[in-house]
Amino acid sequence: MPHKTSILMLDIINPENILFLDIETVPEFSDFNKTPERFRKLWEKKAERLRRSDDETAESLYERAGIYAEFGKIICISAGFLKNGELRIKSYSGHDEKEILSGFAELLNSHYSHPDHTLCAHNGREFDFPYIARRMLINRIRLPHILDIAGRKPWEVLFLDTMELWKFGDFKNYTSLALLAAVFGIPTPKDDIDGSDVRNVYWVDDDLPRIVKYCQKDVLTIVQLFRCFRGEALLAEHNISYID
Repeated sequence: MPHKTSILMLDIINPENILFLDIETVPEFSDFNKTPERFRKLWEKKAERLRRSDDETAESLYERAGIYAEFGKIICISAGFLKNGELRIKSYSGHDEKEILSGFAELLNSHYSHPDHTLCAHNGREFDFPYIARRMLINRIRLPHILDIAGRKPWEVLFLDTMELWKFGDFKNYTSLALLAAVFGIPTPKDDIDGSDVRNVYWVDDDLPRIVKYCQKDVLTIVQLFRCFRGEALLAEHNISYID
């Protein structure tokens, strides 16, 4: 049966068939001047379309390069799955993107290749899922079946997106995960970094563990939000564990 992406239809999906995920990305190089000349010129062209004021330059805008799969890289993928009412979260992180993506591809190939399996992220359809797929191709990694959506009809694409579910057809609306967490009373740590801090925490502070913790928090929040959409109680802390 094709997957539906309506909140009203979420109760027909077995939560144990869903892999909840979040990714963290950064510019591929620590700063604009360290970018190879070929990519520097291409970023300059990209930056021309991104400029909003005369003060902005290709160099100053390079901090935003991480959100584009052609100029960024993945430093962490956190994935969570539910089993018997308990959530387990595992992270793939490091400085070697190919190693991260290979490990995640192995997870998808081994445990999420059945037609009933699906992926869930916040704004995943526009960011996480295509970003992962593009970086896998760049790293010469064969796409797992669940990510290989070329030629599929829209209802055959096995993705869930908590932001899309919240839109109810209002496609001009963007609602952040942090705002929805606040609206639904989902607790989140107050000392977390913000997504805009990830580049500096990675390239300046060299604190990858802090980024991993932040990524895992987002996965937990996505799961809790999904449960709210289904009218279920939030998971208690003792029902959440982390896999090394």
